[in-house]
Amino acid sequence: MRPIEILAEKMTMSQRTLGIAESCTGGLLSHHITNIPGSSNFFEGGVVAYSDAAKMKILAVTEECLKTNGAVSERTALAMADGARDIFSADIGIGITGIAGPDGGSEEKPVGLVHIAISDVNDFISMKFEFDGDRRAIKDLAIEKAVDMSLLFLAEH
Repeated sequence: MRPIEILAEKMTMSQRTLGIAESCTGGLLSHHITNIPGSSNFFEGGVVAYSDAAKMKILAVTEECLKTNGAVSERTALAMADGARDIFSADIGIGITGIAGPDGGSEEKPVGLVHIAISDVNDFISMKFEFDGDRRAIKDLAIEKAVDMSLLFLAEH
């Protein structure tokens, strides 16, 4: 069984719901989840908030958070995860933000930098990654890590 299928099974068995906020992955995680039969048992919805304006308007990421930390940061990923939980009334939220390239990177925040956060009402985990590869590879790796982190979060919570 693939990790995403294990995630679906664990979400269904625990009777918890999931909301997702994606930026650099452009809805790819939501796409993979909805390819699984029965995903409607736990998946409330996903949103692609690509611009800062969308992050603020849809997910309630504050302008201060974006100015202080940047769109690609742990704080923004967490705010996105919390925003996804809120808008979808979900038990668990996932936030993914990063730079998939080939442009847009800097010395401080290079192409391949991705922040992922998983949250529930009481706790969160977040991780920073620096992936190598082209745009599609970076997106695929981000999805893989988001699923792995979600499984870890479910095991601990």
